[in-house]
Amino acid sequence: MSTFTTQDGVELAYRDTGPAGDAPPLVMLHGWGQTQAMFRHQVDGLAPRRRVVTLDQRGHGVSEKPHHGYRIARLARDAHELLDHLGVERADVLGWSMGVSVWWSVVDQYGTGRIRRFVAVDQPAAVAAVPWMSPRAQADSGAIFDVAALLSLCEALHGPEGAKATEDFVRGMFGDEPDPELWAFVEEQIGLTPPHAGVPLLWDHCAQDWRDVLPRLDRPTLVIGCEGSHVDPASQRYIAENLPGAELHVFPREVASSHFPFLQNPAAFNEVVEAFLDRP
Repeated sequence: MSTFTTQDGVELAYRDTGPAGDAPPLVMLHGWGQTQAMFRHQVDGLAPRRRVVTLDQRGHGVSEKPHHGYRIARLARDAHELLDHLGVERADVLGWSMGVSVWWSVVDQYGTGRIRRFVAVDQPAAVAAVPWMSPRAQADSGAIFDVAALLSLCEALHGPEGAKATEDFVRGMFGDEPDPELWAFVEEQIGLTPPHAGVPLLWDHCAQDWRDVLPRLDRPTLVIGCEGSHVDPASQRYIAENLPGAELHVFPREVASSHFPFLQNPAAFNEVVEAFLDRP
């Protein structure tokens, strides 16, 4: 594990694994309330052939947990500064859940010049349905709840039973009862993000609408969905259809049935990602 310090003075932990070589590294960003350890099977499975970089985003994992900066735009700058720190001019990037939103924010602010290929795993274009969205727009965006439900969730996460509310929220991301060992690991990682970091970040994350960014992501993109996830695979189809030259892969329920396909079936997940990255 290594660390670097962001422009606003926050120490972030990252892992840089595998051969440097001439190929672009794969830089992976985890989702809300999780950690870079979520990608342990990808580091083990992919790093023997390629350089893989993972990051504990601010407020998560073993990275510093300051009382500022819990906005997707700031996390995007953190990711951009990580590339600067590593001297990486061009990378393959993968985001899962909120990590996808962070990369979309990177594209929105800095463009696509440093991205060779993009893998977007199970993230709606907009998480919260706002009143001015039409029913069709809400369905396309993949909105999981409305603003009132988001407010209620954030209040619960910040309340005296916040740990239980967080557990219930994340457990709902599994279509079937999770394997006890897998769930124990996920639950452990959830506990590393304190409410002062997780609640404002979740609010900001869910309030974003990235539909206008999609047409500007002019890099080969693989969109991954999963039957059984709380994210409707139809929303992933919408994203793929609105990204220039993107392709879609949806894991059927018998392969993986949750928001965590890379944990449930790492061999299948790694095969799909590696085939996409290795394509000429």
